[in-house]
Amino acid sequence: MIPQIPVTTLEAASDLLAEAIDSAGPEKEALFLAKLALALAAHLDDNAVLGTAVAAALADL
Repeated sequence: MIPQIPVTTLEAASDLLAEAIDSAGPEKEALFLAKLALALAAHLDDNAVLGTAVAAALADL
């Protein structure tokens, strides 16, 4: 289960990510997102949580 976070925190995170994706540019967007995912996964140290997050991100694409 993905923990619920306040909407204001989610909006701030969304803004930060959108700015970073724009900064990376279309040609490096996928590389940036892959590097970000690996950096965040290293902080989790829990593949079950990572698997849940991956499934949530893939849902309804």
